[in-house]
Amino acid sequence: MRVQIAQRHCDVPDDVLQRTEDVVEKLRKYGPHVVSAEVVYSEERHIKHIEVILHIDGAAPIVARADEREFRSALDKVLDKVTRMLKKHRGRRTDHQGPKLSEVSTDLSEASTD
Repeated sequence: MRVQIAQRHCDVPDDVLQRTEDVVEKLRKYGPHVVSAEVVYSEERHIKHIEVILHIDGAAPIVARADEREFRSALDKVLDKVTRMLKKHRGRRTDHQGPKLSEVSTDLSEASTD
């Protein structure tokens, strides 16, 4: 997965940037179809803003935002949001090429009678 980090009108500590890369890479386990991620750090009047945009293959991008007084807490908050969104997206994703539920249930009932 390609991770892009942008800083707008602020300076983000190196440890926060490194943690961002590590955690965003781990999001791949929740969404295997995630192609790339963009993380945008910005600051306005002592409020830190983080925006995460995940580009998913064959679907609309997932966007989450968080505002806090510190970048670390905003990062935790936005990652919780993104994780929930990815889990929800994965639950909604259906396999339109798979067998129908009625076919699977008849196969299971025939196997149990044998």
